[in-house]
Amino acid sequence: QVQLVESGGGLVQAGGSLRLSCAASGYIFSRFTMKWYRQAPGKQRDWVATITSAGSTAYGDSVKGRFTISRDNAKNTVYLQMNSLKPEDTAVYYCHTEYSPAIWGQGTQVTVSS
Repeated sequence: QVQLVESGGGLVQAGGSLRLSCAASGYIFSRFTMKWYRQAPGKQRDWVATITSAGSTAYGDSVKGRFTISRDNAKNTVYLQMNSLKPEDTAVYYCHTEYSPAIWGQGTQVTVSS
């Protein structure tokens, strides 16, 4: 079955960096678009970034220029490099696959202190 396992979150000061990873299994990873979402306490889950099977990328306005999404098809893993972090980036971060839209991982908590 399809599984998504996020990791790499933590506590960081404003201006710092983190690299999130999402290991996917149960389908042919390389063929499908991957996305990152985030959900802050009391708020809806918001789209952060997308990477297609061809490697094209797109970003939400709030993270453009600070975050970079990438993928390693040999490792079935998608990454989110987060630089210049701000307190408003604090959220649980989730990856998502176009292959199985109903499937979500457990997420990884990112906390940015001011």
